[in-house]
Amino acid sequence: MIHQNLGIGHPPKKNNMKRILFTVLTFLFVSIAMHAQHINLGIKGGLNGYTIKGDNSADLDIKVGYNIGLLGHIHIKKQFALQPEIVYSVQGAKSKISGSDQSLTMNYINVPVNFQYMYDNGFRLQAGPQFGILTSAKAATGSVKNDVKSSYKSTDIGLTVGMSYVQPSTGFGIDIRYNHGLTNINVNNTVKSYNRGVQVGVFYLFDHKS
Repeated sequence: MIHQNLGIGHPPKKNNMKRILFTVLTFLFVSIAMHAQHINLGIKGGLNGYTIKGDNSADLDIKVGYNIGLLGHIHIKKQFALQPEIVYSVQGAKSKISGSDQSLTMNYINVPVNFQYMYDNGFRLQAGPQFGILTSAKAATGSVKNDVKSSYKSTDIGLTVGMSYVQPSTGFGIDIRYNHGLTNINVNNTVKSYNRGVQVGVFYLFDHKS
């Protein structure tokens, strides 16, 4: 099984990382929103191409999934913005072992916070941190599935970088980004594995202002 090759052990000990990060992000959002020129809300969705990189994972292939969520576009200055999002993301990896199709499906609630530089023509460059919460994880061999959520860490911290384009007159746009996981997702720390993925999607900003 894929999850066995990634070196799984026992469930992790609980910590205060989620509480601390939530407090910091909340303070950051409130502080920036108070000084924002204007704020747009929006919706987004698209496709994922994810795999898992690290020790014992050289033979894992890209697994195609999807993402869907909400976003807030906060104008700080004329050409600078902050874009926090809440995104449901289907990730994982797949492989063929001894002629048998194997797959690992990991579902996350991701909270990326991208800092954006906005060009006047609608193009935007973006980068920032991402915090993920694992909601489920299933390993499958053919039609046989097993719940392996307890084998993985409940949180994942990473970085995102990419670009987007919005048509100012309509509020519709496209987005492409690379997500680089920094957290070793394995409970068993003797083997290190990290989420890696590309996302391509579309979004719509309500009452968009360029």
